[in-house]
Amino acid sequence: MGKKKKIDVLRHILVPQHVLLTKEETEELLEKYKIRLNDLPQIYEKDPVSIAIGAKEGDVVKIVRESGTTVSKIEYFRYVKRERS
Repeated sequence: MGKKKKIDVLRHILVPQHVLLTKEETEELLEKYKIRLNDLPQIYEKDPVSIAIGAKEGDVVKIVRESGTTVSKIEYFRYVKRERS
C-alpha cells in the first residue's frame, strides 16, 4: 500500500480565507456585537480547515469570502468546538 497524499485544503479555489483571531480580537468582536462565544455559529476542531490553521477549542475563526455581487468581501465568524462522542 502506498502513502496517502496530503492535500492542502486552504489552496482549494472553493475554500475562503480563514484567519485565527487573537484573544484581543475575539474580545473586541464579542464586545462590538454584545454577544458571548456560544452565540457564534460553530466549526469543529477536527474540521480540515481548523486542523490546517491550528485552531483549538475556544478559538474564533474569521472567514473572509469574496463577493461578486454586493460588496468586495464578506466576513463571518465561527467558534471552534470539540466534537463530543
